[in-house]
Amino acid sequence: MARRPEMTRPRRLLRGLLIAAGVAAVAIGGALGLLYLRSPVQALNVANSLLLADTGAVRAATAVRFAPGTDLALDVWVPPADRRGPHPVLLFFYGGSWIDGRRQDYGFVAKAYAMRGFVVVVPDYRKLPDGRFPAFMQDASDALGWTARNIARFGGDPGRLAVGGHSVGAYIAAMLALDRRWSSRVGLPPHVVRASIGLAGPYDIYPFRWPPARAALGDARDPRDIQPLAFVSPTAPPMWLATGTADTVVNPADTPRLAAGLRAAGAPDVALRRYPGLSHSGIVMALSRPFRGLAPVLDDSTAFLANHLAVQPH
Repeated sequence: MARRPEMTRPRRLLRGLLIAAGVAAVAIGGALGLLYLRSPVQALNVANSLLLADTGAVRAATAVRFAPGTDLALDVWVPPADRRGPHPVLLFFYGGSWIDGRRQDYGFVAKAYAMRGFVVVVPDYRKLPDGRFPAFMQDASDALGWTARNIARFGGDPGRLAVGGHSVGAYIAAMLALDRRWSSRVGLPPHVVRASIGLAGPYDIYPFRWPPARAALGDARDPRDIQPLAFVSPTAPPMWLATGTADTVVNPADTPRLAAGLRAAGAPDVALRRYPGLSHSGIVMALSRPFRGLAPVLDDSTAFLANHLAVQPH
């Protein structure tokens, strides 16, 4: 019987390294799988960091307090140092059904837009049970006020400020863009928001069919008055509205309803995007480098923003 050739030391070392790498990959994959079951977005953010995606973007400020009388904080992300400013600004609100969500878990979104040349601000806001309307909108208004007054220190241009968000965050962004009471509340001019992007937002929410909406908005004096559709007008800023056709969390029909309402009111530029097969979480996953093949969400939204934020307002 032929003798098996003895393995050389370099080969033994290589085999050991491969086995160790395989074990580590399985362990990391298992940990990410468990994290995904608890919080898909948090798992995505961790995976994005492990893959060193969009590492040129820089978190220039962390945990900055912005809302008087609260512990709420925001993070600021900026483009790579070799990109000359001042840069357009995106104030981005995350989702979570008014119950969950943390700004720390949306670094992958901030980095994606920062790599495209935006200074990105991601704030927290109050959640249920303390975050019933109007509390969370007051927080969003405070974040808008802080951004407009402080973003120049980070290379951002307050004259080219957009708002955006995913899910409930898209609802918040739409309300900031359309209901000028929120900019007025913090002493800002009515047209401080130059453009808005919304991913899978719940815009047509009354009568309340979605339990989180009832919990967050049901105390409003007139529930019809807290719908973005109530504030469409010819003076609305340009709005880019997107949904996934496979969304089972927020009705995909909400997005075309808001787009149709804006167009009927004579709004200047309304872009509607329907991404076939994308789920509620899939539309925000598509902003992450590992999943950009799902749909051109990042390309489409940044092209829209770049078009409308390229020139200072007169």
